[in-house]
This record gives sequence, structure tokens and C-alpha cells, in this order.
Amino acid sequence: MLRFLPSGPKAFLVEVEDNAQVLSLLNEVAHRVHSDWIKHVVDIVPGERTVLFDGVMDLNVAQTDIQSWRLQAGPARPAMTVDVECRYDGPDLGRVAELWRMSSEDLVDYHSRLPHRVAFCGFAPGFAYIRSLDEDHLVPRRASPRSNVAVGSVGIARTYTGIYPRPSPGGWQLIGRSDARIWDEKREPPALLTPGTRVRFIPI
Repeated sequence: MLRFLPSGPKAFLVEVEDNAQVLSLLNEVAHRVHSDWIKHVVDIVPGERTVLFDGVMDLNVAQTDIQSWRLQAGPARPAMTVDVECRYDGPDLGRVAELWRMSSEDLVDYHSRLPHRVAFCGFAPGFAYIRSLDEDHLVPRRASPRSNVAVGSVGIARTYTGIYPRPSPGGWQLIGRSDARIWDEKREPPALLTPGTRVRFIPI
């Protein structure tokens, strides 16, 4: 069930049931990238359960078109895989290992073997919410967020893994750090990790 919400004179937000439907909607957009109304869209921004369409020439036509789509699960094209080297030495590594009732070494082995995939981006330019963890390994945010988290820090919260693209406050549990350049304005696209991208964490 899709819900359309106005978001300015040339934008609207589509609410869906879950992140799987977000990816399905993005897949359909990719299939229709050359259609008449898509070329007038300035930006398409996915969220956990929403997709924002901005710069739409005719809102009514676009929304009617989307309502007629039969959303299909699965990637629109073979998903790109990005290898991210990670030093699993974060200050919260032991705390998370205790929460999961395993050793720190087993945590590293477990996390690095998970099938990671970018669900959406937000919080800061280039920050990817990487869906990784199942319901049996949920991780709470810190009760007291850190005032400054170093660039490249690898954190986990709820079912997600994230890599901080720049120094910023943050409340995720930090399990490691990476030298990967997550955000580079001189690169196209600037974000290393985009929705749908598969991520493989390589322990170093």
C-alpha cells in the first residue's frame, strides 16, 4: 500500500510498508529512467520506509503513474559489491560481544561474514544505513551519545552497520574503523555506498 504525501510545490513523499518496498520502488524507477516524467525529477531520496521525489513537472501524472506500477522484488541490475577494510578495534567491541554472548574474535568473524547491503542513506552526506543484523542480534544505541566520533568509525545500531564519513556526534556502538573514503565530492557519485550496494567488511 503506497501513501502519497505532499512535500512542496514540485515534490512528494511516497510511504511504503518496509524497506524491501523502498528497494522495489527504486528498481522500478531504474527501469523507467527514460520515461517522460522521470527526466524532470531533480532528485530521488530513499529512506527506511519512504522515497522522496523532488523536481517533478506534473505531480498528479507522476503519482498516478506510480500507483499503476507493479513493484517487483529484487535488484534492477546486478548489485555492486564494495569491499571495506575494517580494523575491528572499536571501544564498544567488547560490550557488543558480551551482548551477543560471544568472544570479540567470534564477533569479528560473525560480522565480517554477514551479507551486508545498503538500505538507504541519511544523517550526513555519504552515511549509509547498511542492513546487516537479524532480529536476534539487535544492538541498542548508546544511552549517552558521544560528542565526537572520528571519521571512518564503524558502528552498529538496531539492525544496521554504518561508517561515519566525517567527524560528528554519534550514538552508535563503535566496533571498528576503516580508512575507506566514504564521501568524496570530487568523485561521481560522491558517496561510496549507495542504496542497493552490497558491502563486504574485510578484517585487517
